[in-house]
Amino acid sequence: MENRSPTAKASSLRWGILRQAFIARPSLQSDHQSQIGISRKTSRGFNLISCSLTDGHIEDDSDSLSKIFNSDGTRDARVCYTLPMDGASKLFLIQRVESRVDLSDFEISNRYNVDNTGIVCQWPSEDVLAYFSLSHPDLFRSKRILELGSGYGLAGLVIAASTDALEVVISDGNPQVVDLVMPWLRLAALELEQWEEKTHFHTLWGALYETPLLDIQRNINANSGAFGNTKVKSMTLHWNQEEITNISNTFDVIVASDCTFFKEFHKGLVRTVKSLLKPSQASEAIFFSPKRGNSLDKFLEEIKEIGLHFSITEKYNAEVWIRHQRFLNGDDSWPNYEKDHCYPLLLRITL
Repeated sequence: MENRSPTAKASSLRWGILRQAFIARPSLQSDHQSQIGISRKTSRGFNLISCSLTDGHIEDDSDSLSKIFNSDGTRDARVCYTLPMDGASKLFLIQRVESRVDLSDFEISNRYNVDNTGIVCQWPSEDVLAYFSLSHPDLFRSKRILELGSGYGLAGLVIAASTDALEVVISDGNPQVVDLVMPWLRLAALELEQWEEKTHFHTLWGALYETPLLDIQRNINANSGAFGNTKVKSMTLHWNQEEITNISNTFDVIVASDCTFFKEFHKGLVRTVKSLLKPSQASEAIFFSPKRGNSLDKFLEEIKEIGLHFSITEKYNAEVWIRHQRFLNGDDSWPNYEKDHCYPLLLRITL
């Protein structure tokens, strides 16, 4: 039997998804073959935090355009999220709004062995994590928080704006999160990796692990007035790093949403959690993830194998549960809703 590397397995799964998208749309015109339409039934999700496109001007360190057309033709937009809390605070995020995946998304995923789903749309588990954080500010108050696999960073920004956390670090490992605003950075990163492959010298690429995520940093800058005394920053963080010495044992709470789908990333994700949590009885990781077949169960096996502890809660918020039951009973605002695939369970991990 042929042996396959974890990277090959992840690549096969992503290209399988891409193949299905092609088969489902045989009438694609040649001038649109670089982009694949996908189902966006998850784009609205539980709708716990209302949002709308806005043309409003936000002061930040970059051009403030409501809609931005990237070099690959995809469109980003400024989205306003109104937090369901006293004072109705607002957060403004730049994020992709097209219902499409570009072929370059898969190319980057395969090259860097990372998941590209975080930039496709705002996923329901992120919405639930953000809402849960609003409902439990005491879990984050005066603590150092890290969001893993943040995508556009909604949950991290909500925590920073509403919980009086000491510090919030919003991280992702996908280079596309970096170059949504600066496309030339992709070329520089690819050239650097090609140079490394030829020379087997990796020190320079390692320096990029702490490079701020420019698109997330843009969102941080745009909302800086909402964070009070909370320090907020972004960083590039890959889960396959063997050791992260400069930030090990740093964070009181690590949060993540919908990060357990690809089994090939489970070991790296669990090692990252164990390495970065502060050695304290009070420190914990808070994940929201649907079961998705056996993917969550496999992740739990990795947690036990590395010596961490966990608990699973199905009914963790009354409002989320009400909406979940409504979707199960046929509410057509979320077609084809399925508990196993769509409803995020609360996973709490401790040392």
